[in-house]
Parts: sequence; structure tokens; C-alpha cells
Amino acid sequence: MNEEPNRLDAGDRAEIASGLPLALDTPQRRVPRRFWPKFWATLGKVPFSEELGAAYYCASDSQTPTRVKGILFAALAYFVVPTDMIPDFIAALGFSDDATVLATAMGMVGAHVKPRHSDAARILLRRQVKP
Repeated sequence: MNEEPNRLDAGDRAEIASGLPLALDTPQRRVPRRFWPKFWATLGKVPFSEELGAAYYCASDSQTPTRVKGILFAALAYFVVPTDMIPDFIAALGFSDDATVLATAMGMVGAHVKPRHSDAARILLRRQVKP
């Protein structure tokens, strides 16, 4: 176990470098199948990509409380649902509702998003590695 559990270890960095998303909770991952395709398709179009990634990693972490996972997975599900309050194809407004839902979720449970979650999202975005 890491001495500093809120930071990425060498194995985590190697997994990211290999081109795979960091699987903080591989055996119990419950990620919607459409999250990663939509995440990569919207990269550069939404200013909250890093927060989406951090929310994903936090929700996938076995150390995250179940209630927090539920809130984050609900926000992530709203992001991938093709029918939402404001359709995503509407320029400038399309992702505003998604951003609002994510911001609300992060406001409720943001204290559970650890530096390791944000670090993993930042590294993944910097490398722009598609899973």
C-alpha cells in the first residue's frame, strides 16, 4: 500500500503511460460503457474534462463511500445520456446543463475527490490517451 494514499504510485503512472485509464478499483468497476467514448469525443469542447475524469476516478475508487459513488455516477450518467435538458449539439449551451449537474455533484461530495483522482485525470488529459 502507498505510504501517501492520495498520490499516484509508480504502478499507477505505468498504467496511464500504457494507454489505459487508471483503474483504481478494477474488480468492482461500474463505469457506464459510454463514458469513455463520450469523454474523448468531447475533449476540447467542454472546459470541465479534468473534473469529469476526477469524478470518474473517485467514483471508481474502492475507498470512496457508496453514497459518494452514487452521486458521482449519477452525474456521470447524466453526461453520457444522449437526451438531457439541453441537447449537447447546441453550440455554447449544449454542455451547460452537464456542467451544472457535475458542479452540483462535486459541491456535494468534492471533499472525497482526492489528489490521486485529480492527478490521474490530469495525466490522462495531458497524454490524451484513449482507452
